[in-house]
Amino acid sequence: QVQLVESGGGLVQAGGSLRLSCAVSGRTFSSYCMGWFRQAPGKEREFVAAISRSIGITYYLDSVKGRFTISRDNAKNTVTLQMNKLEAEDTAIYYCAAADSHGIVVAIGGYDLWGQGTQVTVSS
Repeated sequence: QVQLVESGGGLVQAGGSLRLSCAVSGRTFSSYCMGWFRQAPGKEREFVAAISRSIGITYYLDSVKGRFTISRDNAKNTVTLQMNKLEAEDTAIYYCAAADSHGIVVAIGGYDLWGQGTQVTVSS
């Protein structure tokens, strides 16, 4: 059974940085496209970033381009989201997700597995 566990959330001032990590159990990590999503209070869950399973193609939400970086380490079964220049609008619960796909998956419905989420709060 594959499990995803996020860590690294917290409280940070606007302009600061946080690094989220997602540890994936199981030996099939390298076969998944990995993504990060977020859900702010009263809003729907939205796509943030994704990275393909092999050559590491990445894709980002427009509002985080140039500030967030997604990466993966297939040897360590981890995916990270480096978040710089954080803004109050980035405040949300951030979720790690896995999709059994060769390419990049953006749609929430394309993801098969989800973590429990980690809170990110950016104070202005």
